[in-house]
Amino acid sequence: MDISAPSRPLVGIFWMFVTGVCFIMVTALVKYMGPRLPAAEAAFLRYSLGLVFLLPSLGALRAAHITRRQWSMFGLRGFCHALGVILWFFAMTRIPIAEVTAMNYLAPIYVTIGAAIFLGEKLALRRIVAVMMGLAGAAIILRPGFREVSMGHLAMLVAAVVFAGSYLLAKVLADEIKPGVVVGMLSVFVTIGLAPFALPVWIMPTWQEVGILFTVAIFATSGHYTMTLAFAAAPVTVTQPVTFLQLVWATALGAIAFAEPVDIWVIIGGFVILSSVTFITWREATLKRQITPVSNATKL
Repeated sequence: MDISAPSRPLVGIFWMFVTGVCFIMVTALVKYMGPRLPAAEAAFLRYSLGLVFLLPSLGALRAAHITRRQWSMFGLRGFCHALGVILWFFAMTRIPIAEVTAMNYLAPIYVTIGAAIFLGEKLALRRIVAVMMGLAGAAIILRPGFREVSMGHLAMLVAAVVFAGSYLLAKVLADEIKPGVVVGMLSVFVTIGLAPFALPVWIMPTWQEVGILFTVAIFATSGHYTMTLAFAAAPVTVTQPVTFLQLVWATALGAIAFAEPVDIWVIIGGFVILSSVTFITWREATLKRQITPVSNATKL
């Protein structure tokens, strides 16, 4: 007998909508803060300030029985995610919000490739076509040869790769350890991983910058929580397409708040990437497995 909770599509869509608002607020606040603080320091402050949200789960973290191999995987995941966060902060202050948002959709594409290479996932023809479609979407956004590809764009390309590595490690760990412990350990190890990058470039932050980054931590934590509520209410195939609204909001926010030009190619490229991710997710759900995350699952 199937005892799983009934699907509530409207509730799932609502919570994924709220998730999108939370993550767009993260993006807007980092953009507003600007590039005065080095990216590594800003990322370190965001995560170290966010450790306060771990207090309710300290008991579960202390009670977890973690092997040496799992400690190593936590450390590797923390390093990968720390590098991705630094690159994301760097890109966020140097290229338009819409481009950062659209290119962040690439992470699930890389997860699919990595699952085939490292986890033995079968890469059927339809999934290969979907992956190629996602990469074509990235080419539409970047348009090399037709526009300047800046360091911010390159940073986002690499960030998507290392975020994918972080998610694949999380997938392995979540099969062995409670998900709450995996999430909590990420915050701890990312903070540790960011410290060596932040300290050599440290400059004294203002109270306003500290306040902004603490607010970023609040919205990021809230976004991950509401995303969990969305997944609990409805299948990811229902909630996944809602993430495209983030690109619409990011484009509008960039134009209104930061006077960034609206680039139709970014919208088209983002739609192509997300369409491929949605197809891959639908195929995995049909086959009763879930490897590919929504883009938010790999983020801050």
